[in-house]
Amino acid sequence: MPINYIREELERLKREGLYRKLRRVEGEQGPTLILDGREVLNLSSNNYLGLANHPALREAAKEAMDRYGCGSGASRLISGNMTLHLELEEKVAALKGTEAALVFNSGYQANIGILSLLVGEGDLILSDALNHASIIDGCRLSRAKIVVYPHCDLEQIEAGLKKAPAKTRKLIVTETLFSMDGDEAPLVEIVDLAERYGAMVMVDEAHATGVTGPNGAGVVAKLGLVDRVLVQMGTLGKALGAFGAYVAGSVELRELLINRSRSFIFTTSLPPAVMAMAIAAIDLSVKEPQRRLALWHNCRALREGLKRLGFSLGQSQSQILPLIIGDAEKCMDFSERLLGKGVFAQGIRPPTVPPGTSRLRITLMATHTHEHLHRALQVFEEIKSQF
Repeated sequence: MPINYIREELERLKREGLYRKLRRVEGEQGPTLILDGREVLNLSSNNYLGLANHPALREAAKEAMDRYGCGSGASRLISGNMTLHLELEEKVAALKGTEAALVFNSGYQANIGILSLLVGEGDLILSDALNHASIIDGCRLSRAKIVVYPHCDLEQIEAGLKKAPAKTRKLIVTETLFSMDGDEAPLVEIVDLAERYGAMVMVDEAHATGVTGPNGAGVVAKLGLVDRVLVQMGTLGKALGAFGAYVAGSVELRELLINRSRSFIFTTSLPPAVMAMAIAAIDLSVKEPQRRLALWHNCRALREGLKRLGFSLGQSQSQILPLIIGDAEKCMDFSERLLGKGVFAQGIRPPTVPPGTSRLRITLMATHTHEHLHRALQVFEEIKSQF
């Protein structure tokens, strides 16, 4: 019976230490927050620049609602294509240095909408083993042959490209800044391989947008690869503090997505307040570079402190610090003990990360203070002594 399956599956998740539950957050997403009724130090937010609470975003949202109302009313191809959509897309294209951009409702929708369109049955996708679930699902929806290469392994990328028939449409897809490991893809070398073997390149800049590159444009811009990467996807709800996602590239790419991408076509468009916030956030990313400087200062300080305490942080080069525990149950126990001392660092376990690599995913914000980081290190040292 279906009800038996549901109950049995929940019981299995609990037995294997993989059962999850929602926590209740009250108030703002800041360096501290109210979690399940108590104030804790927040080391688990993607609000990297602290823009989610910025007065400029609040005011932009209010003005947009006063002028345009609350909802967009329809999909973009019917009556939901508002002036703010177009203004936001112009802002994104200017930031990314591309001809055009197109806004999607979420990063998940963007990735499945792009991948299921660019390639199909008989084509080849080469996808990094640590790519986000939305990329994995987009690859599956495309019906193309999928070769998952070991994380950042250039030799295996080239081997996959060599084996593909000459006339096969080929796509390499990778995150630029990996969401769970905090390291960067070897993007220059990937682009070189793609050009050598006639492959397209698509990148996910979700965790790089606003954080790295000129004015927060991302890794592609930082490396001077804008004209060599076909598709740049990113999000507006992490460092930029708003919501939604974008695809940046050529005018023709934008037009094809408008006409063929199902996750763009068949959904109500983003509401005015969200777009106004994103526009304001991009402006702030350009005008207030000190936010990125503060973020990187905090990254260095906490990374060095945790390493002094003997923790392994993998190859992280960013605001995402994966404190590797390994065992899923031990990882969640460590996370709960930290929380008991007022530090929220979310435990991450399979299927989000591979088995045996469960970790505390520590994320930093520009608005964390020296006192916040000092307190965090004290608590980490105390909990480490209990294991």
